[in-house]
Amino acid sequence: MPQIAQLAETYSSQIFWLLVFFGIVFFVIGRGMVPKVMDTVSQRDGQIAADLAAADAARTQADEEEEAWRKRENENRAAAQTLVAKAKADAAAANEKKLAAAQKRLDTKLADAEASIAAARTSALAEVEGVAAEAAQDIVQRLAGVSVTAANAKKAVKEAMAHG
Repeated sequence: MPQIAQLAETYSSQIFWLLVFFGIVFFVIGRGMVPKVMDTVSQRDGQIAADLAAADAARTQADEEEEAWRKRENENRAAAQTLVAKAKADAAAANEKKLAAAQKRLDTKLADAEASIAAARTSALAEVEGVAAEAAQDIVQRLAGVSVTAANAKKAVKEAMAHG
């Protein structure tokens, strides 16, 4: 078979060209391109690591700033609550003073009114005593036919009012 006999001749030629091709590929790609790709990958890894470190530093700084802000906010809130409490206390004291002054005015008006009522009562009682004395004189005059002096009638009315 002639095809089998040619196989050895063509086979060695194909192996030779295969080795030449792989040698060229090895030197071009393996020695020329792979180191460049590896450098690019290591640069990219370095850049990623640097970016992660920068992000971590920025996050740490942001956390510190947030903590400082929270502390200031809490201090401001406490100061505001103190101001509100002071304002409430001041308002309560002012209201207490106003209430005391109003109570004093009311007490004065009440005392004046009570004095006026007492004076009116005294005047009314004196007038009632006078009318009762006159009525008693008139009644005694009509019923008993006896004339009673105004002083005696007033005395009898006073005694009757004191007991009754």
